[in-house]
Amino acid sequence: MPTTPIEFGLNSFGDVPTDGSRTLSDAETVRLVVDEAKQAEAVGLDVFSLGEHYREGYVDSATPVLLAGIATATERIGLGTAVTVLSTNDPVRLYNEFSTLDALSNGRAQLVLGRASQTQSFPLFGYNLEDYETLFEEKLDLFMKLQREMPVTWEGTVRAPLVEQTLHPTMRPGGIPTWIGVGGSPNSVIRAARYGLPLMLAIIGGEPHRFAGHVDLYHRALDQFGLPRQPVGQHALGLIADTDEEAAETWWRSWEPLVTQMGRERGFYPPTRERYELELGTGALFVGSPETVAQKIVRMTQELQISRFDLKYDIGGLPVDARARTIELFGTKVAPRVRELLAAEGDEAHHDDHDSHDLYRIGSTHA
Repeated sequence: MPTTPIEFGLNSFGDVPTDGSRTLSDAETVRLVVDEAKQAEAVGLDVFSLGEHYREGYVDSATPVLLAGIATATERIGLGTAVTVLSTNDPVRLYNEFSTLDALSNGRAQLVLGRASQTQSFPLFGYNLEDYETLFEEKLDLFMKLQREMPVTWEGTVRAPLVEQTLHPTMRPGGIPTWIGVGGSPNSVIRAARYGLPLMLAIIGGEPHRFAGHVDLYHRALDQFGLPRQPVGQHALGLIADTDEEAAETWWRSWEPLVTQMGRERGFYPPTRERYELELGTGALFVGSPETVAQKIVRMTQELQISRFDLKYDIGGLPVDARARTIELFGTKVAPRVRELLAAEGDEAHHDDHDSHDLYRIGSTHA
């Protein structure tokens, strides 16, 4: 059966899990993430990505190092970032890290760049939150020049200038796949289009279809800039189990305390069971059996025109075996089922198109 092109990725923030009644150590979690990436490749997934955080409960603070370890343990799977906080990274150092990763992995490196929804890295590395926009805009400009225009001459306000600078190891021609992560800002959508970069929608709450306007804005902006269409992806949270009931109960036990904590920090809604059920039904959580999750992903491909779906499968305190089962079912059941459903829709649309042409020809003959 022909398949519709869509990529499936796993996202990890290096959340520390549990194993029975025991919480894993940071070091054990680092090694577990490498093993989970190997499992993701074994079940046929396309990309494994890591976030970037600097707080208790996460071990993804040195993302390029961890990805390099995964590169040596895998052969095929793409290696990316769920988000790289470009604002508090140096573009030159970032280029060197990911050109090295790309060479080490034989061309499997990629990036999602974002402005940061969690801001611990700003004081940690000596940056001022008042410069939030300027830092990202200038650093993105430099990073893309380094990828596209080597040698580079550049001057800005956030770091030392460069004069006819060439970096080594050099990236492949044109650079590595670089996405812009967007959590809801229309300005970020337009920025992605201005640079001709793919768009990754980080949808972690509410009804995903509300982002359809962002996708439309992105496509219109690309057209206005005279640039070709680029992929749109979705980053989502979720867990897959053998039944909807098992998945819902397992996820709730880790999700409820996390959202309670986030609510205190950011003013989110309290995590009531009623709101949770809404998130499972029509909201942003992809929690359920393989068929339930597959059907929901298909709806997102229709509503948001996505060609890549990334599932963040880990959440603080989630049992190790639940994470492993999610990876297994995502690769062996959900991804094939989504491709099957999309291919069937494509065949039906193709058949309907032929029928309409036949009707037109019949009408023309009688006319």
